[in-house]
Amino acid sequence: MPDPVKAGRRRSAAPSKGDRREAEILEALEDLLALKSFDALTTNDIAERAGLSRASMYFYFSSKQEALVALFAKTVEALQEKSRAAAGDPAEPREAIATAMRRTLDRWREHGLMMRVAIDQSPAIPEIGALWTETAEIFVDAITAILVRAGVASHEGPDGAGALAGALCWMVERTFYRASAVSPEALDQAAETCRVVWLRTAGIES
Repeated sequence: MPDPVKAGRRRSAAPSKGDRREAEILEALEDLLALKSFDALTTNDIAERAGLSRASMYFYFSSKQEALVALFAKTVEALQEKSRAAAGDPAEPREAIATAMRRTLDRWREHGLMMRVAIDQSPAIPEIGALWTETAEIFVDAITAILVRAGVASHEGPDGAGALAGALCWMVERTFYRASAVSPEALDQAAETCRVVWLRTAGIES
């Protein structure tokens, strides 16, 4: 099984040759996902795309699953950072919501296919499910903070800020997941719809 510590480890400011080669492998994997299903891909496909032998590929990743975990970890790390920034955004709620949705849209525009593949594979690759759950929890915290600043009561219960934030988070995830499979225009529209729902949940006129 993939090693989540290896997959999510942080890089130094000056990438080594090994770091660059690993990045090339992950780029090759993401490129190949546009050409083949993940189930149809082999480690040899990834190695060839990255210009490596299969033996060299195994030096960096023991399986295609481990490579997918690393690729997903790299993407969700940026999402987590942006969600933490949203939680502490000093802007008024309307602007903070717009910024959070724009940052989320940027990630899905750039990596939507890979994210869909990773989410689909999460039942078989627990490390991906854990990463996505962690990312969602950080986003829920950000949504909660913005809702509270907008005047939504923070209490336990189905209409409290935390419960509403959880529903909003998974609404955004499913809406972006589906729209990203349709077209860039559908994704843009989905982002706007999610922004309006978030505003209305916060009691802000859209």
